[in-house]
Amino acid sequence: MFDRSQLMKGTLEGCILLIIGQETTYGYEIMEKLVQYGFTGIREGTIYPLLVRLEKKNLIRSEYRISPLGPSRKYYHLTDSGRETAEEFSAAWKDISHAVECILGRGGRNA
Repeated sequence: MFDRSQLMKGTLEGCILLIIGQETTYGYEIMEKLVQYGFTGIREGTIYPLLVRLEKKNLIRSEYRISPLGPSRKYYHLTDSGRETAEEFSAAWKDISHAVECILGRGGRNA
């Protein structure tokens, strides 16, 4: 049986960087966007450890901001290194997804 979670682990960090690269945002909003984009079964318990790991790698930075709807929220933005990593992920994903599409018969060899 194919383990979908292993495939997800390899792509979530890059996708989170891309989302944060679009705008400064907070954890729950990142999770909601991932679900909107089609990542089903994503939970906060998956997102927050990844955010901690990305911050430890110096790819993102965080700051607390006052929320009009309750307690302060931790907002994330990319560092320069995070921006470079997001661009590298995007380029690598395009290459890999093109290769898989070709194998699945949805694209020409050099399409």
